[in-house]
Amino acid sequence: MNYIVISPYYPQNFQQFTVELANKGITVLGIGQEPYDQLDQPLKDSLTEYFRVENLENLDEVKRAVAFLFYKHGPIDRIESHNEYWLELDAELREQFNVFGAKPKDLKKTKFKSEMKKLFKKAGVPVVPGQIVNTEAGADLAVKKLGLPLIAKPDNGVGAAATFKLETAEDVERFKQEWDHQTAYFFEKFVQSGEICTFDGLVDKDGQIVFATTFDYAHTPLDLMIYKMDNSYYVLKDMDPKLRAYGEAIVKIFGMKERFFHIEFFRDGDDYVAIEYNNRPAGGFTIDVYNFAHSIDLYRGYAAIVAGEPFPAAHMEPLYCLATSRRASTNYAYPEADLLEKYRDNFKVKKDMPAAFAELQGDYLYMLTTPSREQMEQMIADFAKQEDLSLIHI
Repeated sequence: MNYIVISPYYPQNFQQFTVELANKGITVLGIGQEPYDQLDQPLKDSLTEYFRVENLENLDEVKRAVAFLFYKHGPIDRIESHNEYWLELDAELREQFNVFGAKPKDLKKTKFKSEMKKLFKKAGVPVVPGQIVNTEAGADLAVKKLGLPLIAKPDNGVGAAATFKLETAEDVERFKQEWDHQTAYFFEKFVQSGEICTFDGLVDKDGQIVFATTFDYAHTPLDLMIYKMDNSYYVLKDMDPKLRAYGEAIVKIFGMKERFFHIEFFRDGDDYVAIEYNNRPAGGFTIDVYNFAHSIDLYRGYAAIVAGEPFPAAHMEPLYCLATSRRASTNYAYPEADLLEKYRDNFKVKKDMPAAFAELQGDYLYMLTTPSREQMEQMIADFAKQEDLSLIHI
């Protein structure tokens, strides 16, 4: 089997996918922008060949790289990055070279928020009322129909960037002034819940779920962006059966195969409202958080299903796993060393956040496990507590 990894070097924690695929005897071929000498040694050892391109965003250049590897190594069986930034590139290449997996037409389901909403409804899952906006008159109509407050996001967009919270008529006017009038926006009711949870996992080549989990955000991504809060999220030991049923229905209706999925929901009392389906793993170091919570290795598990083997079963009870961040510029009440001593039996790893994520999520990420929800909530409070500057006398 020939497997092309797009951007095998970045993000760095995803290098383990390449290592585990190679461990299964799969021929792994890399296409990336970094010079070969920059690659970490385990990555070099796992790649049969690495083709460097000047620019991964140059589709013709990347197609030539795939064609060369096809000519040299034979038909290509998989092309994958697992990276949101390259999802469309992956799909274009699969279509061009007739490779198994999501094609551009499949991505329409997850690329446009309006299309996602249709499929959520088809799956029988509650959604937030919303409307496409292409003109200023359309914006006024959406405000009149849906009522303030609203959230305005690009219909085709990722993350919380270019997102507007519309609470007043002045906010609507500011949106109109800052909007380029080219980008289609999706207006939807602002949900007061503030509680966001997920249904995340992996499907095999037949679209069957082989792994599923859920985590809660301590703060919404929008609040992180606006208020520069410390990011915290945690994998739950147990999943609400209703959330599992909604998640399974959504995965079935979207019909993806041999892929990770990351589906976000608002928690609304004892019910859930679907927000968005992401055709990839959750970002940052979240796969590592899943691994600690479930005592499994998803990098190895993914390689197993690509190789046509069963997904390896977990043999231990799940734990809560907290991922909580800190900022280098913030004065905290408790020094890092004191917290790592206090939670020495729970602490798993500290990660330096890549610059691309640091502004939004913090500079350092700590992962800790515990069987106790109470202890986990204490961990969140301890890591986030800031020094009371009013008590400092000059």
